[in-house]
Amino acid sequence: MTQQRRQTLGAMQDWKLRVTHLIDHAAREHATREIVSRWADGSETRTNWAGIRHDALRMTQALRKLGVQPGDRIATLAMNHHRHLVSWYGAVGVGGILHTLNPRLFDDQLEYIVNHAEDRVMLFDRQWAPIVERMKPRWPTVEHYICFDSSEPALHFEEWISGEDGNAEWHDGDERDPCMLCYTSGTTGNPKGVLYEHRSTMLHALSAISPPVFGMDCRSVMLPIVPMFHAASWGLPWAGAAAGAKFVYSAVNDGAVLCDLMNREKVTCSAGVPTVWLALLQHVDAHNGGEIPPSLQTIVTGGSAMPRAMIERFMRAGRRVAHAWGMTETSPIGTTGAETWNWDELSFDEQVTVKAMQGRPPFGVEIRCVDLDDPEKVLPRDGKTAGALQVRGPWIVKRYFKAEADAVVAGQWFDTGDVGVIHADGTLQLTDRTKDVIKSGGEWISSVELENAAIGHSAVGEAAAIGVYHPKWDERPLLVVVKKPGMECNQEEIRSFLSGVVAKWWVPDAVVFVDEIPHTGTGKISKKDLREQFRDFAWDKVA
Repeated sequence: MTQQRRQTLGAMQDWKLRVTHLIDHAAREHATREIVSRWADGSETRTNWAGIRHDALRMTQALRKLGVQPGDRIATLAMNHHRHLVSWYGAVGVGGILHTLNPRLFDDQLEYIVNHAEDRVMLFDRQWAPIVERMKPRWPTVEHYICFDSSEPALHFEEWISGEDGNAEWHDGDERDPCMLCYTSGTTGNPKGVLYEHRSTMLHALSAISPPVFGMDCRSVMLPIVPMFHAASWGLPWAGAAAGAKFVYSAVNDGAVLCDLMNREKVTCSAGVPTVWLALLQHVDAHNGGEIPPSLQTIVTGGSAMPRAMIERFMRAGRRVAHAWGMTETSPIGTTGAETWNWDELSFDEQVTVKAMQGRPPFGVEIRCVDLDDPEKVLPRDGKTAGALQVRGPWIVKRYFKAEADAVVAGQWFDTGDVGVIHADGTLQLTDRTKDVIKSGGEWISSVELENAAIGHSAVGEAAAIGVYHPKWDERPLLVVVKKPGMECNQEEIRSFLSGVVAKWWVPDAVVFVDEIPHTGTGKISKKDLREQFRDFAWDKVA
């Protein structure tokens, strides 16, 4: 239908889905809603959504004076605070592409990522200055360095924007222009860049504030524990502006600090990985009589599976737990642990079982599982047939940054690298990573489920299962264990324990005890390094 014909019949306004509309809305409708920052040195600063917009416009003016052009990449190396939030909108305000960097990555990864992105400007926290100074010679494309919280060793952010008045306009462009760049953790090969668009990010933000996801509105007080450099901070800086929520930021994730902020600022919801929640619970057990901050009602967790016992504790305390799954390639919301339609009819144990899984996709995401040996075969949603998880939708990656070919198969399905089952009600239950699943004698063994079972032993602090070549069975699981401090156990004790909780043929033929299990820069177990470490493992030498 031609445009003229459409207008004859009637028409809606051409309103581009650009993320600057989010900050405009927040500053207009929720101007005085607070943004609180607790810095690494213990000091605190307070601003509001109107202040965030004003400073972002000033940053836009300052970037223009540096010669930054639409499409240029502006990098950040920083923790959670309001100036980092300002930079998100200031970077896209000039038409640039925000590129959040993970300071926990290894030097070689940081070198590759910055050079591949061709970042022109680098904004960083003082605590990461040693990284910046060390990497400067290896980052030839970076022309300008700005420090968020110090005048050493670079120009202070506040001084940089102090000469600007904020009387400026956001860059205008197409809604499919890129606005943000995030790189995968690179567990295999070089990290890959995922380029988010204004349109995809806006749609993702609108989904994020819906009840099945974060359920935020202007009454919400959100403490995002997930770092702003990790998977686009789960989209919270964009979603929070759409909702007009109050943000409480902390540059450190210490249990005592988080608990104090939650109590003082009356935090209603928070989002972070299970290790952070463990630290919080350990603090309240040691110093707070086990009392969870009373205002905290919603706990969103992701990155890895939250232990069932932890879910039970939060739920018995009357808190809502939302287990989420996603990845950099999904912006990152893929599924969230919203309550099922028959929630009130379920027993407590049944409710915990639902929450221990990864939830269901919100509108905008479609999921399916395909056969591991035949990817053309779509598997039934029967809650038991495991396969490779694929996703598609308007905020799912199609092609990686600077890649020469699409990352999707027919029908725009993206292979996540995860293995899982989908239940009849659409609930996703992840069981493994594709590259980590163990095939023994033609049968699949979930390394993740085996690890979770092993952690149930009182003496096991951390466990990792990998497949090791076996002349008879193709592969057999090898269990690598770190003992808890002061605890003792041996191979046969672990194997005997596992024989009571997993299938007999899942029980590892050998258990190896180590002082430390290797991890990636993002804190995940590095199965790649473990497989290399034990590539010459000999079954015939097992006692």
